[in-house]
Amino acid sequence: MGSFGRHRCPIPQPPQNDSGPLKDFARTRGHTPGCGLASGVPERRDARWSRLSYCEITGIVRRTGQQMVLGQIKRRQFITLLGGAAAAWPLAARAQQPARLPSVGYMGSATPATQGQWAAVFAQRLQELGWTEGRNVKIEVRWAEGRSERFAEIAAEFVALKVNVIVTSGGVVPTVKQATSTIPIVFAAALDPVASGYVASLARPGGNITGLSLQSTDTVGKRLGFLRELVPDLRRLAIMTNAGNPGNVLVMREAQGEAHVLGIELATSEIRRAEDIALAFHALKDNAQALYVVSSPLTTANRVRINTLALGRRLPAIYDDREFVEVGGLISYGPDFANIYRRAADYVDKILRGAKPGELPVEQPTKFDLVVNLTTAKALGLTVPDKLLAIADKVIE
Repeated sequence: MGSFGRHRCPIPQPPQNDSGPLKDFARTRGHTPGCGLASGVPERRDARWSRLSYCEITGIVRRTGQQMVLGQIKRRQFITLLGGAAAAWPLAARAQQPARLPSVGYMGSATPATQGQWAAVFAQRLQELGWTEGRNVKIEVRWAEGRSERFAEIAAEFVALKVNVIVTSGGVVPTVKQATSTIPIVFAAALDPVASGYVASLARPGGNITGLSLQSTDTVGKRLGFLRELVPDLRRLAIMTNAGNPGNVLVMREAQGEAHVLGIELATSEIRRAEDIALAFHALKDNAQALYVVSSPLTTANRVRINTLALGRRLPAIYDDREFVEVGGLISYGPDFANIYRRAADYVDKILRGAKPGELPVEQPTKFDLVVNLTTAKALGLTVPDKLLAIADKVIE
């Protein structure tokens, strides 16, 4: 206790000739009986007692005798003072605890090996916007590894952690939406969020969800056109799609309509698990001249396997994600996914600063990249037309 000057001691003082336990107590507290000094005890009794620890107060009772203390200090006053001190302890403990940082739950739908660069640009953009991991924001990163059962597990974990916003890819939105209707959800790379039922409209999403659309259904026709330039006599095409992904189903339907216009017979190859991929290729046999792979967490996580099997069956394949072509795929046409995840950080920034997700319009890509892998084309025995190379945004040799 600090020094408060000379005050009348709030501890009951014994007569000068007393030799009982109260006199002994006065000595143990640094008093001389009747001295009025309590080593700096404040004048108000409640302040005096609130500065004692629980052990000190109970020690007073033990050493002086409960009946003597309670007899000289009114029972009600003692309880009041003791209650005031006890109430002050948890308040002081809470005051010493650091403030909780706002947190972001980032669910990578595939693996760090296939999508780690997207998480990196997301975190980098957040830092540019003033959010530094560990200083004023906490980023909880989880990877589903392309397994749909992990989506629900991670979503439930984020809800239990009470994160302030959840970021994930479009194909995971239905699962996260089931887990929470209050925590803001930002989707990156949703194939068609309106048709999939994620949002009410692009301009006014409504609810707790917003993000970035790929508008993949709008570009299906262009992909089939590029594939036909590589395979001029294309008549039979297989489309590999994740049957459990709402966006994939929409792309498949759009592809069926476009293929019919172009006079191409379309065979659907549905997968739901990684184990289905090899079986799907086996089922194709010689019934397809080319392959259209629709991106999903499942196909992205297994992109090397898909490329290997396609090359082994000498099937030219087109994708909507350049990441496939950079690991051996033939050709892709789609938006820059890294830039999309960078833009997702802008949504998170606005939400952490108080914006409502339902009032943030869904963005659409304004630029689509055409990427061609000449090494794969050569392995397949294909000649890439000069006009295709001339408009390609990237050519891998």
